[in-house]
Amino acid sequence: MVRLPLTPEEIERGQRLGALLRRARGERSMLVTALAAGVSPETLRKIESGRVATPAFSTIAAIADVLGLSLDAVWAEINQADGGVGSARSGHPGRERLAS
Repeated sequence: MVRLPLTPEEIERGQRLGALLRRARGERSMLVTALAAGVSPETLRKIESGRVATPAFSTIAAIADVLGLSLDAVWAEINQADGGVGSARSGHPGRERLAS
């Protein structure tokens, strides 16, 4: 399977996601947070640093749950610079929502 290179927008979204998770984690240990979410500390570190720009939905859902973040809030935050929820790219204004 050939993986297509990430677009600049995907990279920026990954960086915003990482920043959001770091802020939400605050003073909590990366190790404790990762283990509570059922992911490795290395995976959490890569997501927070923006090195994994497109993590699996289940991974983000688990981390968001541990940090007390709604998936709607995560979605809104990471898409703020490229049109937000229901951007023109989707073809369905206002219909792109993450279930929480």
